[in-house]
Amino acid sequence: MPFPLEVVHRDEHIVVADKPHFLATTPRGSHVAQTALARLRDELGLPSLTAAHRLDRLTAGLVLFTVRPEERGAYQTLFRDRRVRKEYEAVAPYDPALVLPRTVRSRIVKERGVQAAREVEGEPNAVTRVELAEHRDGLGRYRLLPETGQTHQLRVHLNALGVPILGDPLYPEVTGPVPPGDFRRPLQLLARRLEFTDPVTGARHAFASGRTLRAWSCPAGWAGQEP
Repeated sequence: MPFPLEVVHRDEHIVVADKPHFLATTPRGSHVAQTALARLRDELGLPSLTAAHRLDRLTAGLVLFTVRPEERGAYQTLFRDRRVRKEYEAVAPYDPALVLPRTVRSRIVKERGVQAAREVEGEPNAVTRVELAEHRDGLGRYRLLPETGQTHQLRVHLNALGVPILGDPLYPEVTGPVPPGDFRRPLQLLARRLEFTDPVTGARHAFASGRTLRAWSCPAGWAGQEP
């Protein structure tokens, strides 16, 4: 994985990293050594570091890690109880007929062994606020504020609105897994901000990613460039 993993914040309780596209957060499947967790443990000399939550391998942006295993539960509870304000950014087609802002509510299920999640009838378990930040040349830059954290929630919701995220290999249709070493079309989804009150210290935290989405900053040649 030739792309840098930046540390945004580090103290005696937490580490906040700015993850590149294509790097898994934690060991899973064939991704064991090349993960954000493994790299941070090695680079920071913190063998007990653990992840408080997880980003998809294809999504870039902010991830929170805990330094002390005994404190991990307190930080995980923040996410479980929806006490973390998460803001994402995505680049997708612009549809002038799509009325925004709006809050999308649906029920999403992800079956084991099936790559893509899907929406089904029933009580909503996924809620996302979708806003259009700006648009140009047929593309929109969207601000996404998820209230819940279902698998692929943002990707499913934008696809359901008719504006699937650029570079997505699963939505609107499965084109197969991204081969290892193929970095040509990064998913244009970024975990832009994390805000929360620290459950251990009481400090108020607000972190921002320093990354940009190439399809917006360089639309003419975003595919194939470094994420």
